[in-house]
Amino acid sequence: MIYESRDVAATRPRLLPWSNLDGNPCYLVTDDSGTGRVSRLADEIEAVQLGMADDLLGHAVDLLGDTRATAPQLRYLAACLAEALHDVHRIARSRGARLPVPHGDEEDPAAGRPSPSEGGRPR
Repeated sequence: MIYESRDVAATRPRLLPWSNLDGNPCYLVTDDSGTGRVSRLADEIEAVQLGMADDLLGHAVDLLGDTRATAPQLRYLAACLAEALHDVHRIARSRGARLPVPHGDEEDPAAGRPSPSEGGRPR
């Protein structure tokens, strides 16, 4: 007998908060409820990344308010902020993809957005 999950979000691959050695995204495909070892590790890493981004924002406010900040310091800050934004964006995409789709809001799989017949706006 083949088991088919009713929860579509549980069967979608999870975008993990790290890349492979080539810089490509890594995904986790699992049939559990997100409580497995790799899922918990990903949750912990996401929490660390979000905490570091929050700390960096505080540092950025301080540095930008310092009139003695040098150009190299500001360039380094910009690079760090870009990296943190990349991490936060990946986390947001990962979490957003795992949100359940309300019944009646199914997406048109060919276009990746709600179909006009299901209440989506044509483009």
